[in-house]
Amino acid sequence: MIAAALLSPASQWVGWLLYLAVLLWAVWRAPWLELFSDLRRQHLLFGTAFALFLLWLVRRDFDSGLSYHFLGMTAVTLLLDWPLAILAGLAAQLGMLALGRQDLAALGLNGLLLVLVPVLVTELCALQVERAQPRNLFVYIFFCGFFPAGLAVLSSALLGLAVLWIDGLFPFPYWLGDMAGYLWLVIFPEAFINGMVITGLVVFCPDWLETFNRTRYLSAPWRGDDRWR
Repeated sequence: MIAAALLSPASQWVGWLLYLAVLLWAVWRAPWLELFSDLRRQHLLFGTAFALFLLWLVRRDFDSGLSYHFLGMTAVTLLLDWPLAILAGLAAQLGMLALGRQDLAALGLNGLLLVLVPVLVTELCALQVERAQPRNLFVYIFFCGFFPAGLAVLSSALLGLAVLWIDGLFPFPYWLGDMAGYLWLVIFPEAFINGMVITGLVVFCPDWLETFNRTRYLSAPWRGDDRWR
């Protein structure tokens, strides 16, 4: 998370415009009829938004104006699908804003980094897996849960560093050259947390996952030589 003091007015405005555009698209594509008629989906949406808010509260704030916390958006995207995942991320952001843990001016850009980028990466990976139509359950867990979560936090971190470098308001530390080593300390825990959540949901509550094809993964017979078929 980036404080508003480290962002130029141009970055703040661009972040807000892009974030609002995607939010409107998510509102338009969200399954409102199914949501209003299904109490279970309502509980999942509100519970997921609250869990995301609690996860984001566990963070490390630095004096420079940067903050670090786990994203958790990969599991949320697989659980709710991308329109509701974006809205759940917005709800968590508004909760952080109400507690004074996020700047209103930087909410748009932070929404791009913390919500839209992870959702986009997860959705693209899930679409590729669905296109391949594998029968192996572990392919879904790894390539939809574990791998996208690590790739999402890497993409978010690199994009955030690029914005800070372009704006030129953040004094980059001398150890930035060792960033590649530190990124592993961020990527693996994020991937592990999301992968474990998806594994638990697949085992105990597969019906909760909007992106999970229960018929193919749990009902179809699988042999060792089937692999991706």
